[in-house]
Amino acid sequence: MPAVPETMRAAAIDRFGGPEILTLHVLPVPAVDDDEVLIAMHTAGVGPWDAEIREGWLADESAGFPLVLGTDGAGTVAATGARVDRLKLDERVYSYRFDNPKGGFYAEYVAVLAEHVGCVPESLDLELAGAIPTTGLTALQGIDDWLALRQGESVLIHGASGGVGTLAVQFAKLRRAQVLASASGADGVALVRRLGADEAVDGKREDLAAAGRRFAPEGLDAVLALAGGEALERALEAVRTGGRLAYPNGVEPEPEPRAGIKIMPYDAIAGVREFEQLGYAVVTAKLEVPIAAAYPLADAAKAHERLAAGHVLGKIVLRIH
Repeated sequence: MPAVPETMRAAAIDRFGGPEILTLHVLPVPAVDDDEVLIAMHTAGVGPWDAEIREGWLADESAGFPLVLGTDGAGTVAATGARVDRLKLDERVYSYRFDNPKGGFYAEYVAVLAEHVGCVPESLDLELAGAIPTTGLTALQGIDDWLALRQGESVLIHGASGGVGTLAVQFAKLRRAQVLASASGADGVALVRRLGADEAVDGKREDLAAAGRRFAPEGLDAVLALAGGEALERALEAVRTGGRLAYPNGVEPEPEPRAGIKIMPYDAIAGVREFEQLGYAVVTAKLEVPIAAAYPLADAAKAHERLAAGHVLGKIVLRIH
């Protein structure tokens, strides 16, 4: 392995604001504690939560400026702490840590707790692996842990053409559920159909309650809500009594309580077991990871501008190495 340098390039902010404040910095490579891993980053994911942090969403919890953004990514192990024996130098890994105290993933190196790091399945290259830790864990845990989808059950995935939704469609089909996907635009509808959805509609143009009743005349069993608002509230009219809805925290507006439907907010969990489960699902589903756009690290601001423009089908990534 090449020697780890003392400094690195990172895309960071010096204050809260718009995409233009995200600029390239030269910062010290973070030191590695006994229970941490240093990852030489290949690809970092870019998500709407990154933009919210950039705008000051976690202002009271900020570790200070310059603040390196990014919650996930993939690369190779560059160094390990004294108590880390599960991961080896140069091993291909991916990681998710929402509020990493030593800085985010828009950087050439990131130091993160080893328990938040998983080994990349052989079927994924590092660019695809860097796109999915946050979205993959969120999608899989929504389908398996919260909705507990079973073979033959009907599920509406609302917001199916985004980073989480495109993976959730595939994981739901892995569980042999019947999937109705609500996507964005004709191209989003075509994408989720190609990924395996049994039926797909444009969630911004079509009546989701009517679509749900056509798809499941006796009522939908479950909903994974990756977007909120009026369309989702209409869709819930098609859910059977005793049905269930799961949504990641951060979806706004939050779904309104509704008699007869169990509503469950959740946060994705990153741990050794969770990454093992994700890796198994990636391989078993022969997962396809749609990349909406890829930018070099120096163009992180452009990546955030693309994010703000909307209609992102799949995931935006930063190519770091």
